[in-house]
Amino acid sequence: MNESNAWTWRHIHAAGERMVELARRHWGATNPVIVRALKQAARELMLAQASDWTFIMATGTTVPYATRRFNQHIVRFTRLYEDLTKGAVDEPYLASIEAQDNIFPDVDYRIYAT
Repeated sequence: MNESNAWTWRHIHAAGERMVELARRHWGATNPVIVRALKQAARELMLAQASDWTFIMATGTTVPYATRRFNQHIVRFTRLYEDLTKGAVDEPYLASIEAQDNIFPDVDYRIYAT
């Protein structure tokens, strides 16, 4: 961490706390769309937390790309969080981001509840 990437940590910590909240609130979710949204929220958080973005910012290589990707994952996570909090997941939006980033397809969002 240095002055080039310090700003990212408040977003990572806030998203992490929100993911814990979601996992606890939806521990026994059975609605397939809700479960998909929770799994994608977990993916987006993990992708935002990836050290690559902050490392790239710290080293000064392709900083605009790293910044864009980091922000993209935080924005996606936040939208999923808000949708899940409202109880209205935008399924076409969810499908579009699942198609773009579906790493760890079997991720268990409930790991954040412990």
